[in-house]
Amino acid sequence: MLSSSQQRLLSAAAVAVVCHPSNPDSSCSPCSSDELRSFLQLRRPDLRLLDGEEEADHEEEEFVLIEDRAEEDEEMFQTLRGSGDDWELCKELPARTVGRAWQLAYSTSRHGASLKSLYRKLSSTDSPVLIVIKDALDELFGAFLSDPLRPSETFYGTGETFLFMLHPRFKSFRWTGENSFFIKGDLDCFAVGGGSGHFGLWVDENLYLGRSSPCYTFNNCCLSETDDFRIMELEVWTFS
Repeated sequence: MLSSSQQRLLSAAAVAVVCHPSNPDSSCSPCSSDELRSFLQLRRPDLRLLDGEEEADHEEEEFVLIEDRAEEDEEMFQTLRGSGDDWELCKELPARTVGRAWQLAYSTSRHGASLKSLYRKLSSTDSPVLIVIKDALDELFGAFLSDPLRPSETFYGTGETFLFMLHPRFKSFRWTGENSFFIKGDLDCFAVGGGSGHFGLWVDENLYLGRSSPCYTFNNCCLSETDDFRIMELEVWTFS
């Protein structure tokens, strides 16, 4: 939902277009809310126009409230899911996620790149989470976590946790039973999988630098083409 200030700016801009002298359909009289609504319905069919009563705390009733439906969860992995490329991954998810709605809880493109912000976004959920990373080489990989990511003194989680490569090829790495180093959250990084000083997936506090190495927990290969990688996009999905 757009903020009140954004709504005012967009409404004012639309009024300027409707009433501009270069617009052959314009007149010099001020535009009414009905005229503005008609203009937006004609020129912006991708927007959903809301009636004033749908926003109880909105004070400036002369402005039309607008919600851009195209912005809702149209993110990196959402697009990939629509193409069917995630089918193999869906088959790997545990039974308790079947039939649940996928919700985008965090995206670096939408919420910024901060591990602390990510922790805050997940603080109120008990859902398992799916982390999907796109690196500088346009490869997709990540981890399914049995529990939400959070700061922790020790490793936590269950054997439902696994690592995966998603694009350009798919492969999943399940728990080997060698150890229980599933999930570890620190203030300056988080890690999934470990053993002998190596992490299956490690990401820094700025959600920008990462590393992937073979680890005992999942007996995985390096998820990215190189051990160290730069994160172009990181998304975290929950199930409800």
